[in-house]
Amino acid sequence: MITTFTTFTLPQAITLEQASEIFQSTAPKYRSVPGLVRKVYVLSEDGRTAGGVYLWNSRADAEALYTDAWRAFVKDKYGTDPVVTYFNSPVVVDNVAGQIITAPHAP
Repeated sequence: MITTFTTFTLPQAITLEQASEIFQSTAPKYRSVPGLVRKVYVLSEDGRTAGGVYLWNSRADAEALYTDAWRAFVKDKYGTDPVVTYFNSPVVVDNVAGQIITAPHAP
């Protein structure tokens, strides 16, 4: 499994309420993304940095989303370019499902 952090510095700070409205407007687009397990929208406490934390089945699934078109969408929506950082996620604790999920190791 792969976790990605996407972040972007906003041209001006937004409130939590503004962020919630914006995020709710884009959330449906992620409902059927192949390989996406979960997305968590984030906003820094000062309202200047926003982004998302994504859990993916594979890096290939993640890379399939982060296309030039996706980057253009983010830039158009938020007025800034996103930064995407990849992390391996060998173990995930899911307290809602009551599970500990381990990813298979690559050879």
